[in-house]
Amino acid sequence: MKKVKTILISQPKPEGKSPYAALEKKHKLKIDYRPFIHLEELTAIEFKEQRISILNHDAVIFTSKNSMDHYFGMMEKLRLRIPDFTKYFCVSEAIAHYLQNFIVYRKRKIFTGEQSLVSLIPVMQKHKESRFLYPCSDALKIQKNISLEESGLEITKAALYKVACSDLSDLSDVKYDILVFFSPTGIKSLLTNFPNFEQADTRLAVFGSSTIDSVEKNNLRVDIAVPTKKAPSMSMALDQYIKEANKRRR
Repeated sequence: MKKVKTILISQPKPEGKSPYAALEKKHKLKIDYRPFIHLEELTAIEFKEQRISILNHDAVIFTSKNSMDHYFGMMEKLRLRIPDFTKYFCVSEAIAHYLQNFIVYRKRKIFTGEQSLVSLIPVMQKHKESRFLYPCSDALKIQKNISLEESGLEITKAALYKVACSDLSDLSDVKYDILVFFSPTGIKSLLTNFPNFEQADTRLAVFGSSTIDSVEKNNLRVDIAVPTKKAPSMSMALDQYIKEANKRRR
């Protein structure tokens, strides 16, 4: 197994404390960051084509700060007033606190999970009478989510922004020991920007089943699949893989 010395993460560099910075120091690596994708907001006309009435829902699911930004942004574009009765279901405390940028923070109307949508579903099921709106990207809207489908809840996915491939023409190549991806659009961006990409010894670290499917459909090799029971996060999976790859051999 070839040693790991360089990693490219297809996302912006995290602000503040990052598990990747700790990883870089621990294993004496060079980690670069470059967003392979970017978000584009939908116009009010594009949103209306989905024939979804935001005000027909009394509960909103937030899985990211991006989804929150675009939800309240669309409310503004449509000149809709945020109803006082709306309940907010957020995948984490951090995302719940981000609500303070848009509304008066009332704990009785805000519910949180434990860092994942799956952990939020039992909380939502205590409000079975509610109609849930799930703001998301165009890519996420068409993806199946078995946990949501089997929840027994009335949930409407609303695409409020588009995920687009970024222009990477300033990069001469992507010759790293490991490339890290978190979405199918990231894989699409790789192959759009580097149509002659050959994997060879480059390892692909891939998060999520839909991203793994995208890699395999494009006849590429998944070397590090995340999440697993032993490695629920990308940083943990990389740490475990690098320990093994960089192990001194007699």
